[in-house]
Amino acid sequence: MQPRKAKQSKTLSKETDRRTQLLHIALKRFAEQGYHQTKISDIVVEAGVAQGTFYWHFKSKEALALEIIATGREQLLSAIGQGYRRDAGTLADMVKASEALFVRLFHFALENRYLMGLLLIGSGVDEPVRQSIRETRTAMELAFRRNMERAIELNMLPAELDVELRAALLMSMIEGIIIRWLFGSEGTHDHIKQVSATRLAEEAANFEFYGLLGQS
Repeated sequence: MQPRKAKQSKTLSKETDRRTQLLHIALKRFAEQGYHQTKISDIVVEAGVAQGTFYWHFKSKEALALEIIATGREQLLSAIGQGYRRDAGTLADMVKASEALFVRLFHFALENRYLMGLLLIGSGVDEPVRQSIRETRTAMELAFRRNMERAIELNMLPAELDVELRAALLMSMIEGIIIRWLFGSEGTHDHIKQVSATRLAEEAANFEFYGLLGQS
C-alpha cells in the first residue's frame, strides 16, 4: 500500500507543478501580448503539454485568468494587512509603519510584475475578468481605508478625517508610482525607474502623512 500512496503523492505533486506552470505562462502572455491575443494553444505549446492537459486543470482561459487575479488579490491584501495599525504610537511611528507596509507592497510588485501589469494597466479583457480586476483594486483601497480607520480609533489621526477620500487618494498615488516605476516608457529618461523599492516606500510614507494627510 505504501508504494501506491507514494506514487499517488508524486502524481499529485506533478499535476500541481503543471497547473502552476500553466498559470505562470498565461500570466506572462496576458501581460506582454494582451488577454485576447493570447490563445490557449500558445500556452500549451510553451508548456509542452497537450491541449487536453489545459482543460484538465481549467475550464477556460477566462477561468484561468480569474484564478490568477483571485490569488494575486489574496497576496496583495496579505501584504497590506501586515501593516494594519494595532497599537497607538507617535506620528513618527505611523510613518515608519507605513514605510514598512509600502516596502512589502513595492517588493511584491517588483517580484510580481506581470500580475501588477494585468491589474493596473491590463486592457482588452472580457467583462468577468475586468470585474475581478476592479474588485481587486477596490479591495486594496478598502484595506488602506481600514488601516486609517484603525488609526482614528487609536486617536492617532483626527476623527474628522475624510477617510474615504484619503484612501482613494492614497490608492491613486500607489497605482501611479507602481505604473511609472515598473512600466514607464523605455525610450525616455524617467528618474523614478531608477529608484529602489525601499526609497520609494520612504518617499510614499512621508508624502502620505505630511502631504495627503495634512499632518505637520
